[in-house]
Amino acid sequence: MPNSSIKNEGLYEDLREQGNSKEKAARISNAAAAKGTSSVGRKGGESGSYESWTVPELKKRAKELGISGYSDKNKDQLVTLLREH
Repeated sequence: MPNSSIKNEGLYEDLREQGNSKEKAARISNAAAAKGTSSVGRKGGESGSYESWTVPELKKRAKELGISGYSDKNKDQLVTLLREH
């Protein structure tokens, strides 16, 4: 059953099969429909390595993501927690 809010159903389904969330798949497929897939593919950048982040930055990111149980973790544990989220 087609969803009228999804502008590129084929890309949306491919992204969902790859394990992307509904929100992310919809955002990418709609952006690709509006701007073209090659434009969307160039837009993203690379995020820095969590190893270069400070403990307060890692804890802030964990809080932003809604992860619980991060307050007593050391840096290595925080990095692992964020990567597995």
